[in-house]
Amino acid sequence: MNDALFAASEEPWTDYLDLLWQAFTETLYMVAMSALFTFVLGLLIGVLLYATSPDGVLANRFVYTPLGLLVNVGRSLPFLILLIVLLPVTRAIVGTSLGATAAIVPLTIGSAPFFGRVVETALREVDPGRIEAAQSMGATSEDIVVKVLLPEALPGLLAGATLTLVMFVDYSAMAGAIGAGGLGNFAIKYGYQRFNTPLMLATVVVLVVLVQLLQTVGDRVVRAVAHRR
Repeated sequence: MNDALFAASEEPWTDYLDLLWQAFTETLYMVAMSALFTFVLGLLIGVLLYATSPDGVLANRFVYTPLGLLVNVGRSLPFLILLIVLLPVTRAIVGTSLGATAAIVPLTIGSAPFFGRVVETALREVDPGRIEAAQSMGATSEDIVVKVLLPEALPGLLAGATLTLVMFVDYSAMAGAIGAGGLGNFAIKYGYQRFNTPLMLATVVVLVVLVQLLQTVGDRVVRAVAHRR
């Protein structure tokens, strides 16, 4: 048995290039789909948190208090624990708890509260004078949110979206620990379990490059948008 383990450790990682590419595309799929759902859901949460806060344009403590509590609870749960807790929910939604598609459910549920707070923070950084000016011209609460708050907060929202995308890469790697596919599962299955250290290092390099690429592109977009203002 030990001889077999050592033999596995001597396998060159180049033999697994096809599998590595498949794992990479699965990670991209998980990140892209989770980001889509999270940005939509998180934007709604963040706008609702801001608008219904005590100093918001639609102040309502009966909405703000329970929603804020729910968001705080969602943010406080470690993602790996959340993955396990949500297994029945994932099975109910997609029919299985394994694979890249199944991972989208906990990734979205785990990240939406975080992005919601990011949105709320970005909206709070908008100059109150602009809101007062819009109100003095008879703008409705909906107009203030859509035509004033969101455009003015756009650089902050994009910076938060970049941060969230990077977080998705980390979370998707953790999801691989319970069979979600992607680079995390690849590193565990073909690197760690087979004692193939070069393969694990290659996976780490791919993850680092992906994170750097997302961060660089995101930073450039934020600077471009801020420069046009």
